[in-house]
Amino acid sequence: MSPGTEGRVRPRIPRLTAIAAIIVAMALVTLAGLVLSPMWDELVTRRDAGRIAVAVPLVAAVFALYGRLLWLNLVRRAAPVHRSVQRLGLAAVLACCWTLPALLGVGQGWANALVVPAGLIAVVLPARQAAAVTGAVAALTFGYGLVLDLPVLTLLYNLAGIPLTAFSGYVTIWLVHVVQELHEARAELAGAAVGEERLRFARDLHDVLGHSLQAVALRAEVAERFLDRDPGRVRGELVEIQAMARDSVRDVREVVRGYRATSLRGELDGVSAVLRAAGIVCDRPDLPPDLPARVHEPLGWVAREAATNVLRHAGASWCRITVDADGPHVRLEIVNDGAGRRAGTGGSGLTGLAERLRAAGGALAAGPAGDGTFRVTATVPKGDT
Repeated sequence: MSPGTEGRVRPRIPRLTAIAAIIVAMALVTLAGLVLSPMWDELVTRRDAGRIAVAVPLVAAVFALYGRLLWLNLVRRAAPVHRSVQRLGLAAVLACCWTLPALLGVGQGWANALVVPAGLIAVVLPARQAAAVTGAVAALTFGYGLVLDLPVLTLLYNLAGIPLTAFSGYVTIWLVHVVQELHEARAELAGAAVGEERLRFARDLHDVLGHSLQAVALRAEVAERFLDRDPGRVRGELVEIQAMARDSVRDVREVVRGYRATSLRGELDGVSAVLRAAGIVCDRPDLPPDLPARVHEPLGWVAREAATNVLRHAGASWCRITVDADGPHVRLEIVNDGAGRRAGTGGSGLTGLAERLRAAGGALAAGPAGDGTFRVTATVPKGDT
């Protein structure tokens, strides 16, 4: 966790179905506030069987169609083949809501039903079509209200309320889809983080074990060469092999935990010692005293991988390592005379090094220098890029 986000609680995003269920429930409660009052009047006060036979199925149809259409579009289950069916559903809601005041009158609040279909217009239709249809429905509702002899304030309320209700439906759908995209983006980021961690682990494991096992193999070859001639030398090489094996185990554990830090001084000391043990002339270079901490890890990996490649591929007789900290960059150069005897490439190591240096704002160049030498040059800026 970065310092800027430490202590900050990231909200948990509910499942889309849970959000959709809450929104549908809220919409139906709002719808009930518009039509249940006149329905209560019909059921309790008037008790007219004919009027009840009209009101109950129409109101039930409005509730069922409204909830179903809203749910389908919230959870994005509106397949293209169902678009025409949804438009028919919207038309049915509109017809039911216009029929209620026409058959039952406007005195007990049935005129409120005229606003209800507006909440579905931007839910069912694309934005441009929804804007045109909203304007047309508002105008037609105003004219229909004149026919029903609605009060002026009710006419003005419907004229303003229909566009606002349609816009509210559009915003609801948009926000739910934004939340869903955020949820998907978080899942993708989590997957990318897992992939990045796997890449880091594979790269670090290659760099650590590639160098360590090559050094162990070299020491074992030296011990075998002096087995009959110099038991003391063999004993010393076995001690070195044991120490290298223990260091390798420690390094692998640190790689697994993600805590491994690389020191350029430590890497250069180990590189020069291993190369000299292999019979390659290599002096330990002097390091500038004021090297910034940020350059140690990327340049330390370069030194380790370059030495591994010298041992594995080059067949060199000498290797020169220089570190230059003049200017805004720190420059590490490793040159050996094995370019003409290289048996292969450095595998995936140089590719991993280039990725590390790019992440640190630096650059890597590796290849024959044209004079029989092979040169690896790495630069890393002293400050943050």
